[in-house]
Amino acid sequence: MHAQSKIQALLDQLNTVIVGKNAQVRDCVACLLAGGHLLIEDLPGVGKTTLAHALARTFGLQFARVQFTADLMPSDLTGVSVYERGSQAFAFHPGPVFTQVLLADEINRASPRTQSALLEAMEEKQVSAEGATRALPEPFFVIATQNPQEQLGTFALPESQLDRFLMRISLGYPDRAAERLLLAGSDRRGMVDSLLPLLTHAELAGLQQQVLAVHTSDALLGYVQDLIAATRSGRWFVQGLSPRAGIALVRAAKAQALIDGRDYVAPDDVQAIIAQTIAHRLVPLGDAGRGSVEQVRALLEAVAP
Repeated sequence: MHAQSKIQALLDQLNTVIVGKNAQVRDCVACLLAGGHLLIEDLPGVGKTTLAHALARTFGLQFARVQFTADLMPSDLTGVSVYERGSQAFAFHPGPVFTQVLLADEINRASPRTQSALLEAMEEKQVSAEGATRALPEPFFVIATQNPQEQLGTFALPESQLDRFLMRISLGYPDRAAERLLLAGSDRRGMVDSLLPLLTHAELAGLQQQVLAVHTSDALLGYVQDLIAATRSGRWFVQGLSPRAGIALVRAAKAQALIDGRDYVAPDDVQAIIAQTIAHRLVPLGDAGRGSVEQVRALLEAVAP
């Protein structure tokens, strides 16, 4: 009960800043409680960066932001050694990746080489630079924003990079009532600065342990395996889900169940989170006539729990 009240407080505070997007805010909280990285894809100006700021502040975590541009170098993220005349030695100056929440803003405006500099950090929670391996702070989350690929000056994220994001969400335009609040209200960035941290590091670690402890029955795991097998059948997608993607789906469903106050995963949890968790890892068949999200939903209707 204590966990559910804490999570509800997180959701309530975030929804005061990101109005009219309760489902997307819930997905973000599930992603971070599951210990995953989050990709937010949408048009500029719909609140992606504001949401990332609000998440970091509400979770009480150290925050750094990097604006990705075409000339951003990998060392601009990871850090560089600089010769210091006083000590007559090279000293390593950590880059912005050495934080707890890294906002990689407009990640697909950087070159693939720079995008890939995040791979080790996202997967291993460490950085190898200047001949040494350095651990990143705990916890470590990457919240990346991405503009639609048809916009000028963007580079598609490589498959290996996409696979490191537990979830991908899209905010979309606000409805009329929510937009009226935005037009008549105060600046959202100013509201973020007034948000209070609602979790200590120990409380966040405790919630993440509770996510891992959520029970998955044999029948539920069988349902997940049926969904994974369907993606590999050649009927829906060019290639199917990897075992890592299957593990990610189960972990996200566990977080969804915990948010609902349950200690077990139900098929509804898998169905609620599946498109956000696997669609960015899959490419529909050329004759499908649907995007990846729509194809995942069609597959979901075809596989009974």
